Amino acid sequence: MIWTRSACILSFILFFAHIAAVSIKHLSKGNVHDGEFDEQKDISEINLAAGLDLFQGDIFLQNSRNGLRDPNARWKFPIPYILADNLALNAKGAILYAFEMFRLKSCVDFKPYEGESSYIIFQKFDGCWSAVGDQHVGQNLSIGQGCDYKAIIEHEILHALGFYHEQSRTDRDDYVNIWWDEILPGYEHNFNTYDDNFITDLNTPYDYESLMHYEPLSFNKNASVPTITAKIPEFNSIIGQRLDFSAIDLERLNRMYNCTTTHTLLDHCDFEKANICGMIQSTRDNADWVHEDSTQPGQADHTLEGRCTGAGYFMYFSTSLGIAEEAALLESRILYPKRKQQCLQFFYKMTGSPSDRLIVWVRRDDGTGNVRKLVKVKTFQGDSDQNWKIAHVTLREEKKFRYLFQGTKGDPQNLSGGIYLDDITLTETPCPAGVWTVRKFSQVLQNTVNGDKLQSPRFYNSEGYGLGLTLYPHGRTISRSSGYLGLAFHLCSGENDAVLEWPVENRQVIMTILDQEPDVRKRMSSSMVFTTSRSQTSTAMNGSVIWDRPSVMGSYDKSCACFRSIDWGWGAIISHQMLKRKSYLKNDDLILFVDFEDITHLNQTEVHIKDSRLIRQSLVLQGQEQPASEEGSGKASLEKDLLGSLDQGHRSRQKRSVDNTGPMEDHNWPQYFRDPCDPNPCQNEGICVNVKGMASCRCVSGHTFFYTGERCQAMQVHGSLLGLMIGGAASMVLLTFTITSILRQRPGTGRASSLVFIVCLETRLETYQLLAVPSYLSSARRPPGSHPRAHSDCTPLRFCQGAQGGASSNDHQVVIKPQEKLADCWGGAGAWRPAVTHQPSWPSRQGCPDKDSCEQSASGHGKRSQFQKSSKGMYEFPRLIKIKRLLPPLPEVGTIWQDGGPRMVPIKISSQEGGAQSHPWILGSGL
Repeated sequence: MIWTRSACILSFILFFAHIAAVSIKHLSKGNVHDGEFDEQKDISEINLAAGLDLFQGDIFLQNSRNGLRDPNARWKFPIPYILADNLALNAKGAILYAFEMFRLKSCVDFKPYEGESSYIIFQKFDGCWSAVGDQHVGQNLSIGQGCDYKAIIEHEILHALGFYHEQSRTDRDDYVNIWWDEILPGYEHNFNTYDDNFITDLNTPYDYESLMHYEPLSFNKNASVPTITAKIPEFNSIIGQRLDFSAIDLERLNRMYNCTTTHTLLDHCDFEKANICGMIQSTRDNADWVHEDSTQPGQADHTLEGRCTGAGYFMYFSTSLGIAEEAALLESRILYPKRKQQCLQFFYKMTGSPSDRLIVWVRRDDGTGNVRKLVKVKTFQGDSDQNWKIAHVTLREEKKFRYLFQGTKGDPQNLSGGIYLDDITLTETPCPAGVWTVRKFSQVLQNTVNGDKLQSPRFYNSEGYGLGLTLYPHGRTISRSSGYLGLAFHLCSGENDAVLEWPVENRQVIMTILDQEPDVRKRMSSSMVFTTSRSQTSTAMNGSVIWDRPSVMGSYDKSCACFRSIDWGWGAIISHQMLKRKSYLKNDDLILFVDFEDITHLNQTEVHIKDSRLIRQSLVLQGQEQPASEEGSGKASLEKDLLGSLDQGHRSRQKRSVDNTGPMEDHNWPQYFRDPCDPNPCQNEGICVNVKGMASCRCVSGHTFFYTGERCQAMQVHGSLLGLMIGGAASMVLLTFTITSILRQRPGTGRASSLVFIVCLETRLETYQLLAVPSYLSSARRPPGSHPRAHSDCTPLRFCQGAQGGASSNDHQVVIKPQEKLADCWGGAGAWRPAVTHQPSWPSRQGCPDKDSCEQSASGHGKRSQFQKSSKGMYEFPRLIKIKRLLPPLPEVGTIWQDGGPRMVPIKISSQEGGAQSHPWILGSGL
């Protein structure tokens, strides 16, 4: 008994020690905040980390064409493009989103590649970079890790359209200071200026807000010391902005390509001109809208907020006079859509009776060419909120049409107020799924601290998913940037959850902080994009995917009477200074948009290039070999790159290991673009990372093994797994010893009549579950001919073959009979299962005086059985055992433990006569 107690105590000590080790391991991981992306990095920082030293930081020089000076380097629209399948899914969605910004604000357009000679291939290489101008062959544009942000993609596309960086201008030194001593050695060339023969400003002023300007800390050798500062200090926080195009960026783009209109902007009106944007008053109504200014107290417009004398106009319909249901109609000019969906955005406020109404109509072509068919679209009711509000109305017009605003007086007793209308925008883009207005945001900033949050109402997307936003006015708790606003996305439980797909993945989230500039082309809204994935998990939920059903993964919120999931986003998106500088806080309102759309269809977008002769050496698509470089082409210095054309190759997208490659081709890259990771020096499928020109190996780590060493050449076993295996083995050995010791201590004569459980401690050794028929099947316990009542009468038993391929003294000697049609415990009527006869080698308490009576008793059960005369002279009634079937039938081989390991051997089934023969059989799976 002392040994038994000691064994039990030691087993529990080992078990709890292992649990403690695992718990400590998980606690160390739990310190990482769930649901927060890394802070957005600028292009120069991303490319430096990738070891790239390109011209001006992110320009891949392929020849001497100047996109600004050479008309032949300018594109013909639409530009053909290919989205390579090595791009992340989120990057593909972000690229398409950036295309929409070009279409909305310029005449630039894009189309899928269809065999053209000039095209852009968006691929995932190291870093963010592009060639300048149209190279008249296919050309790469890299959207690497950390580059999948709208503004960064817009920046690289502007390079492809022919633009260089803003600080490269000839007159740069009149506007900014370059601190040469703070620049990383060897990277000074990124701050060179170029004369008017190489670069032109297109007769526009220096633009501190340009999307093409370096940020202050570009290529700096000291983390907090800038390399470039503005001579007007106010702009130090502006240069290098990564929000959107500046007004001058768009002016240059439209000048270069002679743009006179955009593709998706149908109409815009801020009512600042007396012609009210070509809108007309209807002659069929009994009242009119009035073109008012902001001179009257309490009648400030939305465009200028009443700050300017002689400006700041809006449209106004008074509901203080007249009779009930008196109406005024304001109609737009006739519009000609190109797409099948439009979004009408406008600002309004209603200061009269709550029964006043603002109704949006559409007047369509009636089929005869006349625009006269009216269709009501949406009604806005008056309420107690008399502030300016933003509204969105989805239209689905395919032919020419007009949109109308109808103001209607509701209460004839009302003697004050009216309906105001301002800043109308009509675009051929979808309306946002959710719009959240945070009132009196300056007070919100005063009353909150770092880590405090506000949550939006619940919105629904087109699929029916409930969703919301979480706003952190001063950033999240772990945010390293003070004075910034944080924003995150979460799911909400809703009325459609029972029929929706969970967890929801491959949905792209677009969160936008709206710049309320009246002209949508001049807005610099801040947008963040990410895509839901199964890899986004929560340690607080035991590694569960956070995009599972909110009622399971989330917590209950009384404000929406719903469950909200863990949020996912950024701790710092935009500075408070930028919010106040631009038009983000008009009327002290912060407006946020959210979209949640399925982009699963973008998983496979890569297309085959129809003419391989069009593929330059710098282009490698997935599954295509990189062509060998031409012989004799030598190295080119950075200075030569500025003057001459380079016939250069490009690194392959699938880097090869030195273990399986022959001699490397001479790629003839410029020295500043040579990749130390090609060929891959890392062994055992290690990943090579270019760290400032040096190869660094990232070794593979699996659940069982991991690799170490400079080249991942050494294999190691995870300590936690090794401890688990050793602890588990020791525990099972001690547990087996304990059970055996207890059984030996039991009183009684002869061998123990209890069934012995044998545990096979090897995952590859098949262990089968069998069901033993209770002993009352014996003729001494149950009348002949009766049967078990149900499967629940069967008692479970585990069986596996002994270490020597046979049964030990305490094992059951099992003979497997051929398939028989059995009933009840043996599988149920009509089911086929193997019958197993158990022949105990010890005296049975139940027996028969002679073989005939035993056979007669057994025949009452409809079974053929074998009998063995015991040492007491009694014939034993066999206990029938069935094997529980869990998986499809196994092949005619079995696994035994022999010579220290598992071995597959043919299955031998004993017949009733005792002879061994091979026989097909159905067996349950290993457990």
